[in-house]
Amino acid sequence: MKILVTGGCGYVGTKLTQALLEREDYHVAVLDTQWFGNYLPPHPRLTMFVADIRAIDAFDLTPYDTIFHLANIANDPAVELNPYASWEVNVLATMRLADRAVRQGVRHLVFASSGAVYGVRSESRVTEDLDLLPISEYNKTKMVAERVLISYGDALAVTIFRPATVCGCSPRMRLDLTVNLLTMQALMNHSMTVFGGSQVRPNIHIDDLVDLYLFTLDRRLVGVYNAAFENLTVLETARRIAEQVPAEIEIQPSADPRSYRLCSDRLLATGFRPRKSVAMAVGELASAFREGRLNEQPNWHNVSWMKEHNLG
Repeated sequence: MKILVTGGCGYVGTKLTQALLEREDYHVAVLDTQWFGNYLPPHPRLTMFVADIRAIDAFDLTPYDTIFHLANIANDPAVELNPYASWEVNVLATMRLADRAVRQGVRHLVFASSGAVYGVRSESRVTEDLDLLPISEYNKTKMVAERVLISYGDALAVTIFRPATVCGCSPRMRLDLTVNLLTMQALMNHSMTVFGGSQVRPNIHIDDLVDLYLFTLDRRLVGVYNAAFENLTVLETARRIAEQVPAEIEIQPSADPRSYRLCSDRLLATGFRPRKSVAMAVGELASAFREGRLNEQPNWHNVSWMKEHNLG
């Protein structure tokens, strides 16, 4: 089977590509701008295309059974650097990808949306049936991209995941995500700075998200699913980190209103089960740091790297 992973050099994409290549009958192609580098070693069943998803019209999709569409300009601050480019990448390119996939016989498209499309919610169970009320440009692009893809659902299998904030180790790290960021602060500075602290953030371990993508591929799962397994306040997250990496917690005021809990009962009803936790991610990050496999790299902070290199 031939599979295309857009954004396959990213934080999640790198681990997904590696997991797919562990299956001997899979041939994987990665389409990625490589803005943040490439941490995938050469492999006889791996083909790399250094390209922008906005150039998808020039790309032949006929060989591919399934597309994992992870390529996007990710998170609120990155999108705010250039909202116009973000709409081009996150929405228009997604529409062209889906249209081309249908025309060229792709059977299954799996899309990485965001759990933040629900906006600020007070409900204890934020399910897939609730209205979407995105408050940022980034989350608006995800909502519109979802609706574009759903419109192609009669022509190919479409799976949309709304993941929580991802945590854990990857060859292409991100140190600007809550658990990873606070854990690195604790490891390097023996202190963590929490802004606000009462905001609830859902979390998912990167290995569980990769397992979910493989689960979806094996079962041709279709539909829209939340993917989150631990809803914690930012302060609770910091305290869990401090249990393994002793550090002071400094609380600063915050104007960030984002707070929401995700309910993943629909996903669990499919039979999928997570196997990892925030605590396990912290332990893995700490071990990698102490063994010299994890350190501060400027390209592991998306926004500052994009600013420095005028990317977007």
